[in-house]
Amino acid sequence: MSSPRTAGGSSAETRAAWWLLSPALIAIGLFFAVPLLAALFLSLTDFDLYGIADLGTVRFVGIGNYTDLLADPRFWRAVRNTLVFAILGGPLTIVAALFGAVLVDSKLARFKGFFRTVYFAPVVTTLVAAAVVWRAFLHPTFGPVNRILGAVGIPAIDWLGNPQWATLAIVSLSVWRTFGYCLVIFVAGLQSIPVSLYEAAKLEGAGTWRLTMDITLPLLKPTTFFVAVITSVGLFQIFAEPYVITRGGPLEATTSLALMMYDQGFRWWSLGRAAAIAFLLFLLILAASAIQLAIRRLRQAEEA
Repeated sequence: MSSPRTAGGSSAETRAAWWLLSPALIAIGLFFAVPLLAALFLSLTDFDLYGIADLGTVRFVGIGNYTDLLADPRFWRAVRNTLVFAILGGPLTIVAALFGAVLVDSKLARFKGFFRTVYFAPVVTTLVAAAVVWRAFLHPTFGPVNRILGAVGIPAIDWLGNPQWATLAIVSLSVWRTFGYCLVIFVAGLQSIPVSLYEAAKLEGAGTWRLTMDITLPLLKPTTFFVAVITSVGLFQIFAEPYVITRGGPLEATTSLALMMYDQGFRWWSLGRAAAIAFLLFLLILAASAIQLAIRRLRQAEEA
């Protein structure tokens, strides 16, 4: 049984902890919880441009915005496009980042710091500026990409006018933009693997392939899972790439959910509908993350 002195000390520590945490909790409530609840209420109304001038014109429509979206073919087209971006871009980013991390962390690599900086530079580059340059590179007539292809006898490709090529162009930009950040995370994961494991395996006669398959990849699973989650979350929210490069075209083949939400909210001023898209996007991201977590737990149970 604790003494009164101990109980009093514990109570004083609890009060002190609440005092120390209260500024952060108040900030979270003001800048996260309150806007979140406001956006949720907004998604249940028909708030539009007229509502900004006169709140009396705003009507409560309940789940009307959600049912309208679920019945809208353009919404499902945007969902499909977003899933394509995530399914194509996620694995490509992970593979490129892992391959680059192995090369950068290799003992044969020179100027490691320089190459890490070069690979990470796209992450800190302004995305809109990078997308504008990328669009110029892919210009069907004057772009250097088609000029290089023409020099080797390959016909020019309409990168931004063909739905399939436009999707590939946006995925390529997203991978280039993201893989440097993932590479740094993989490098940290590689450096956390004990060198003694590699030395012991080499004494047993293991080659590079066995070292990679039996040591590197298994011990990188937690890092790979983390990279997969943050990459998929970022790709589900892809916006600047299709907005700058294709404006969602051609034929709405590159309209993502984030771009559709922007159009509804800031182009057509249907803010209630845009808020509903935001929450549906949140549910989609939550479902994708839950599926990834379930797959990881299933594999862990099989290995146990």
